[in-house]
Amino acid sequence: MEFNHLFHRCVPVITIDGPTASGKGTVAQLVAAHLGFHFLDSGALYRLAGLAAQRYHVDKDDVTALVWLIDSIHISFRKSCVQLDGVDVSTEMRHEAISKLASSIAVHAPVRVALLARQHAFRKPPGLVADGRDMGTVIFTDAVLKVFLTASVQNRAQRRYKQLIHKGFPAKIEKILYDLLERDVRDANRASAPLKPALDARLLDTSTMSISEAVNHVVVWYQQIKPYASIEKK
Repeated sequence: MEFNHLFHRCVPVITIDGPTASGKGTVAQLVAAHLGFHFLDSGALYRLAGLAAQRYHVDKDDVTALVWLIDSIHISFRKSCVQLDGVDVSTEMRHEAISKLASSIAVHAPVRVALLARQHAFRKPPGLVADGRDMGTVIFTDAVLKVFLTASVQNRAQRRYKQLIHKGFPAKIEKILYDLLERDVRDANRASAPLKPALDARLLDTSTMSISEAVNHVVVWYQQIKPYASIEKK
């Protein structure tokens, strides 16, 4: 058991945290693909928990019921399909209402604890790139590289607007901007795992960067520290 634990901790992790619509998910996924690492979209787990709460009529503030629900649901990630209890919810889980609900239930510490084991399970050889809000501060505190990625709220609102329109969802830029500001305040001020850079995180403002430039920054940072990082298991 102790050997498995040590082996697990030898698998290198890169964490990319940041606020909503900062581009961290896209950057993390591309960095993972470049390095041949696994990828964890921790926000997807919270959206699935929020979607399950909506589907099974569990109140967003009923912490006991939420924890029971999270322990009971079956989640499956495949390349082009995310399933919740056997149903494809790949599109439904991306709706803005579900994203907002996910943020609401994420303020509860027991909910975050309930999702902890599911997140740790993504740490497999040869490595992991994890994106979220507390990946470097709470979930993978021993990560070899921690990045806090952000952008101006106006820039983030434009990105989210384009994403929603591209996916065929109705969207208004003013409403998106308001929701982002509201969520930033809620995420930064929650009692459990507030959104903030880890003390040893590298800050990356992508307001004037392309996605490829942001990806290159992270890859170069990892390559610079790689000789001093944990041994990778191929």
